[in-house]
Amino acid sequence: MSPSLTVRRIAADQGAVLRELRTASLRDAPYAFGDATLEDALSADAAVFEAAAARYADSHSVTSFILYTEGHPAGLIGASFESAPARRAFVSALWVAPAVRHLRGGELLLNAAIDWLVAEGATQVYAWITDNNTTAMRFYERFGFIATGDHARSKQSPEQWETLLTRDVVSQVMNAPRAQSSQSH
Repeated sequence: MSPSLTVRRIAADQGAVLRELRTASLRDAPYAFGDATLEDALSADAAVFEAAAARYADSHSVTSFILYTEGHPAGLIGASFESAPARRAFVSALWVAPAVRHLRGGELLLNAAIDWLVAEGATQVYAWITDNNTTAMRFYERFGFIATGDHARSKQSPEQWETLLTRDVVSQVMNAPRAQSSQSH
């Protein structure tokens, strides 16, 4: 029997879970997260993760979703809107524990993040992917992301390049149930 997988938005009191998942992801795939380092995550005070979890639980501009297998945290994804006037929507830092990758947890996390971004008004979703992370590139392409042609050097590791991917989600917005007008015509 396959383990049960669920995805939930992070709760305000889950700073320790956020730290656990972030450090696990950086231990497993340090090349995959661009500007983040394991050293930074390990040296950060617990209060940093507690404050982030509290902010992510309530915000309309940034959040995280956690994948659970049989009730245990096993994955993470970030979803956010940039603060620039364009207010582009991004998914970031997708990670699933190696023991459960075959169970489609990445897909569940990505769908949850995109659904939240669409509910908050996104019509396109972007993701910066480290060029040497071909597994992530293939994953995002499988779910309709395409390269925009934009490349940038990683801030933390200037020898690494990242590619900007995008996916149009306007059809999800257009197909969403419409609110009924209370005005009579």
